[in-house]
Amino acid sequence: MDFLIAFVVGGIICLIGQLIMDFGKLTPGHTLSILVVSGSILSGLGLYQPLIDLAGAGATIPITSFGHSLTQGAFAEAEKHGWVGVLTGMFEVTSSGISAAIVFGFIAAFIFKPKGKVN
Repeated sequence: MDFLIAFVVGGIICLIGQLIMDFGKLTPGHTLSILVVSGSILSGLGLYQPLIDLAGAGATIPITSFGHSLTQGAFAEAEKHGWVGVLTGMFEVTSSGISAAIVFGFIAAFIFKPKGKVN
């Protein structure tokens, strides 16, 4: 049953992103930003952690979880270090994911040939 709940919740998050792109006529970059900010807002309101508790990977794999991680890192460090912790906490918690994305993106760009537009 856990797998089904994770699948449905993750699918709904992805469906929302697809609907934003289709009906909002927004680019993937705009949609990505909206989903990250939405995850951050839901986390700040205390609504995203119960979703993670319910759906597990269905809520932690989509990009909304990145916003949740940023917010939770900022909250945790703000308790320890005050306002400076708000800025440093976001990067401390998400730095490994960002670093991995950069490294794997570089490796993929090095291995595969991009196909540009042919004039």
